[in-house]
Amino acid sequence: MLGDQLRRDVGPLRDRRPGELRVLMVESTAKAASKPWHRQRLHLVLASMRRFAAELEAEGFEVDLRVAPTLRAGLEAHRAEHGEPPVVAMSPMSWDGRRMLTAAGVEVTPNEQFLCSEEEFARWLGGRPSPRMEDFYRFQRRRHGVLMDGSEPVGGRWNLDAENREPPPKDGRSWPAPVVAELDDLDRAVLADIDARCPRAFGDPPDGTWATDRAGALRRLDHFVDEVLPLFGPHEDAVLRDEWKMAHSTLSPYVNLGLLHPGELVEAAEVAYRDGRVPLASTEGFVRQVLGWREYVWGLYWQWMPGYREPNALGADQPLPPAFTGAPTEMACVGHTVEALHRRGWVHHIERLMVLGNLSLTAGVRPWELVEWMWAGFVDGAEWVMLPNVIGMALHADGGRMATKPYASGGAYLKRMTDHCGRCRFDPTKRVGPDACPFTTLYWDFLARSEEHLRGNHRMGNQLASMRRLKDLAAVRKRAVEVRGRLAAGTL
Repeated sequence: MLGDQLRRDVGPLRDRRPGELRVLMVESTAKAASKPWHRQRLHLVLASMRRFAAELEAEGFEVDLRVAPTLRAGLEAHRAEHGEPPVVAMSPMSWDGRRMLTAAGVEVTPNEQFLCSEEEFARWLGGRPSPRMEDFYRFQRRRHGVLMDGSEPVGGRWNLDAENREPPPKDGRSWPAPVVAELDDLDRAVLADIDARCPRAFGDPPDGTWATDRAGALRRLDHFVDEVLPLFGPHEDAVLRDEWKMAHSTLSPYVNLGLLHPGELVEAAEVAYRDGRVPLASTEGFVRQVLGWREYVWGLYWQWMPGYREPNALGADQPLPPAFTGAPTEMACVGHTVEALHRRGWVHHIERLMVLGNLSLTAGVRPWELVEWMWAGFVDGAEWVMLPNVIGMALHADGGRMATKPYASGGAYLKRMTDHCGRCRFDPTKRVGPDACPFTTLYWDFLARSEEHLRGNHRMGNQLASMRRLKDLAAVRKRAVEVRGRLAAGTL
């Protein structure tokens, strides 16, 4: 069983009893040392694996939880000790992992931690040259009967996103506090191992925010549905400096590790709506993220791998900004987002897309560098998550296979949807000059720099026309050269 398959009721372990099989789990030291992982990401995975192994042993299963240089080495050492019994594994969530297990003679069964299998997604995709998430989302709603009244969506509309784009509230409201648990001896042992095995680990140590067993994950699901989901919808795209999660669920780490199943999240949200405890707009917005977007990303990853690591349609050639890895920056939104990431290993989707991704897109950051950094730095990171979200959504590096337009914006969007600009020395209304917001400067330069590629995109027509009308475009582009240089040097 792999470290992101920590469930009793899926895969080869489903319906099996103690004595019928032996469970092998491997902590790979090479994997742990392969990237500068966030400490809380490493702790979450390792502590969750150890607790799950202990739960299986308490149930009576024989568990071989071993530390080995690699997963393959752990498998071979296990075979050397126990002979050559058949080895069965649920399909890994990575293309490389599946290839390795197959080459090692492991019988690989389908992955059951999603609500749309690879085969079902491939049939839906068919010959669509330009798939749309909205079409897939409706397909999922219909086939699973979620938020449906017969053949029609509850409330008469499929998508209530227009109701969920309000700017940050200015009423000083209190947001529900997260569920936090105390660390124990197992946590402390994991942290000691991280210090010994992972010299490049970064970020603050865990503080009990992230659950490392199913019971803790279920408590956080209940808390979200009862206390947080009713507030989720309207401000899900807003950012507040003094509120790190607002009404976001923060459940993705548990779903990605198997501690929760996406079906549990969708069912709990719908039940709360049907009981009159949660508004439809909030319920639909959350269901769209879980049943729609997450499953869509998973499906596209398997359809487009392994070549999907390579696209760079816009010719991005800049390094990952040092501001992302701790260099000081005067950009208030960037500095705050990176600080929050260091503290918790998590920021919500708008900070990922419209702060980190937007800056990387308009500055021309090399796609794979951003993928690897996000993969290692977020507690819910994984290649299957980050590749489509970065290559396709954030950086438009696939040329529009996934997203119909680049998600680029200037400082005006950040001023409207965050409360950072009032405390920042840069002015989001200025394109040139020393006080011009880097997002604004880079936005217009990006349009000019990418005009040939974007000219045929009907969704970019108005933006490109506005860019061509700028009387100071030459000055903007000159300023952009300076901004990109300082961003790459870590002096912005």
